[in-house]
Amino acid sequence: MKISVISVFPQIHEPFIQHSLIKRAIDQKLIEINLVSFSQYCAPKERIDEPTCGPGAGMILKPTVVQDAIDDCEKRWGPGYKIFFSPQGTKLSQPVLEQLAAELFLATPPMRPYPFERTAASHLILVCSRYEGMDARVEQHCADAIISVGDYVLMGGDIPAQILLEGLLRLFPAIVGNQESVEHDSFSGPFLDHPEYGLPLEWNGMQVPDIVRSGNHAAIAAWRKKEACKKTMLKRFDWFSFARPSQDDIQLAQSCIPVHYVALMHTEVNLKDGTVGNTSITSIDLHDTARSCVTYGIKNFFMVSPLHDQQAIMATFLKFWHSPTGQEYNASRYDAVSRVRSVFSLDDVIAQITELEGQAPLLIATSAKTHEHGQKIDYQDKEQVWQSGRPVLFLFGTGQGLAEHIITRCDFLLPPVRGLTTYNHLSVRSAIAIILDRWLGLQR
Repeated sequence: MKISVISVFPQIHEPFIQHSLIKRAIDQKLIEINLVSFSQYCAPKERIDEPTCGPGAGMILKPTVVQDAIDDCEKRWGPGYKIFFSPQGTKLSQPVLEQLAAELFLATPPMRPYPFERTAASHLILVCSRYEGMDARVEQHCADAIISVGDYVLMGGDIPAQILLEGLLRLFPAIVGNQESVEHDSFSGPFLDHPEYGLPLEWNGMQVPDIVRSGNHAAIAAWRKKEACKKTMLKRFDWFSFARPSQDDIQLAQSCIPVHYVALMHTEVNLKDGTVGNTSITSIDLHDTARSCVTYGIKNFFMVSPLHDQQAIMATFLKFWHSPTGQEYNASRYDAVSRVRSVFSLDDVIAQITELEGQAPLLIATSAKTHEHGQKIDYQDKEQVWQSGRPVLFLFGTGQGLAEHIITRCDFLLPPVRGLTTYNHLSVRSAIAIILDRWLGLQR
């Protein structure tokens, strides 16, 4: 494998390639690395950069200099697969590294859809920009791939190039001696890596877990997978949701997060006239919300109304759908509605959950409005909610939304559901489906 690194400061890369596994790979002639300076392609005292066109400060590399550098590298080692670095690029991840590795030096084709153009090149060219970046025409004309290493801005592409090489070369056959360690890395499956322990058995008052010392390999493997799952659910549910987990993985994941409930409030909600009161129960809200709850693993769905006539309507709905006749009429609807509970107040909901789970739930409010108070969270803050281990209760309001005193009673407040317009009048059942999908949904 031949690698060219083109940079304003190629000397940055010299110590990087002279140590560790990369140095050993070079010594073993598994890879060759060519460090190239942009300044080689300018006349003496000529600048390699120029001001950006139009208003604004900053300098960009001259496209002629970049093209000449690439041409020279390809003249030396043949056609190359050219990677540029930019915050606008494809975000670097383990699947992206695996796809690049499969394309560049592995016989096995990538398992996932490949985001870049295919190549037969065994020459990798990394183009490291500086200043304000690269002329857009150069990227358009030359780049086979543009990579971002995260949602932040660095001074140039040199560190991203080293990050890419660190991740990519680990996948090169024979560079990492223990291939099993590569195959079981974090991000190689739906879960992060499990905790690792070594000697001494006790350190700073903390013990190596007994199960790790048990010698029971099957039990240790099961424990490690469970711990890896717990860590992933708390720290990187986003990774799990995109990793195409198996059904067994999904079941394990469900066991590693707190149980969730939903309550649809037909009481203590804002009305159009500005007062706080009650709203009418509708069958469509019951059925559609029940189906959403089953889809996302909600244990029970509570319909809350203090009105006896509304409770009577609910009883009629539920009597049919909880009966063998309802099951025969529509089995999937029967399964969904079997999770519905009819109660008179929010306190009744909390009491029932507390009795079932042995502890009171954390309350998460939802609202179409922006509120000044309350502990605000977003959909990436699951760790903050789940680390307590307490059951979770989502509260949704009918009418014009939950009354202020209900929102102030909650532990957390999610932001309003927004689209690309100012329209803000979703039905509550639509909002429930969107919010549950953002919180508990799988993305692939």
